[in-house]
Amino acid sequence: MTRKTRRLYLIVTSLLLLGVAAGLVLNALSDKIVFFFSPTEITAKPPSPGKVVRLGGLVESGSLRKLDNAGTISFTLTDLKKSVNVNYRGILPDLFREGQGVVVQGSFNNTGQFVAIDVLAKHDEKYMPPEVAKALKASGRWEETAGQVGSSQVGSNANGSIQ
Repeated sequence: MTRKTRRLYLIVTSLLLLGVAAGLVLNALSDKIVFFFSPTEITAKPPSPGKVVRLGGLVESGSLRKLDNAGTISFTLTDLKKSVNVNYRGILPDLFREGQGVVVQGSFNNTGQFVAIDVLAKHDEKYMPPEVAKALKASGRWEETAGQVGSSQVGSNANGSIQ
């Protein structure tokens, strides 16, 4: 066997081993991937029951209600086009309220009800998760307002005092 042939076999074998390793890594990570959907997307093509997804939107006003004494809470998420009812058992984040953007992680059960295992609320009055903002912009119902960069604007006046 010549040097060129051995080198070719070495390169081909190395590429095959690299491909197998990449395939194994991608296969192992596929169970950890969680996709984000808006209510419009999820109602158009719902995932299979039990598949964990993230659903983001605004909490509809007047939709928050307690279902039982075990702490199950029901609310409706909307992107201002479609709505999805969500059930969650647990303690809601302190900043959770109606009319605010949230992202919930969970799955649909066999009856078609979305059951959340985690609720993520925004962290200040101006913030909206990027996925939720993108979905609302795509629906044509959300408009950015001036000053949405941060929750506080600090400046000084003519005599140097902080406003």
